[in-house]
Amino acid sequence: MSAGPILQLTSVGRRYNEIDRELVILDDANFSLGRGEMVALVAPSGAGKSTLLHTAGLLERPDSGDVILDGRACGSLSDEERTAIRRNDIGFVYQFHHLLPEFSALENVMMPQMIRGMKPRVASERAQQLLDYMKVGARASHRPSELSGGEQQRVAIARAVANAPLVLLADEPTGNLDPVTSSYVFEALEALVRQSGLSAMIATHNHELARRMDRRVTLKDGKITTVS
Repeated sequence: MSAGPILQLTSVGRRYNEIDRELVILDDANFSLGRGEMVALVAPSGAGKSTLLHTAGLLERPDSGDVILDGRACGSLSDEERTAIRRNDIGFVYQFHHLLPEFSALENVMMPQMIRGMKPRVASERAQQLLDYMKVGARASHRPSELSGGEQQRVAIARAVANAPLVLLADEPTGNLDPVTSSYVFEALEALVRQSGLSAMIATHNHELARRMDRRVTLKDGKITTVS
């Protein structure tokens, strides 16, 4: 394990070719996420928050620069190596929960553990513990369609951390929820991050929630800058 930041973006560039122009999303972007740190990513729609999270989470390759996770440069790794890192070391939470509709809440949280090779009994015990922690343990046998929006998102958070990742990346995790449910879900997420020592980068439009994190950053002209 490296003694430095858990996640670094070094001079990262990311651009897309449109019909008549090149669209630059990240331009020589630099960022460091400390161990146990919780950072809010606040920026207008279209600024590139999702691209930044996808690049940091190894879902997209940078066109230039590198992504370093726990001291390991990941930009030139094979697709298989990047997939293994995502499965074991990075948790993702999205605005929509993306739970598998045919499986129960418990089975949804078990799934990433079993893909990693954990025995079903052990995966089931850990899944139930996480659901209990997120205060949806009593709903473990219910399918997503039988859960409220807030319950679905709490199950999604439990699934994201099922493999005890090093980093949690969340893209508007409370964006589809009403203000009261949003605050409740964020409190559960924050407690889980703080208790587990996870490092987290969370994109949000909610400035009240953003102020509760350790620091805030934004995207402007392809650069990552600190919000004062």
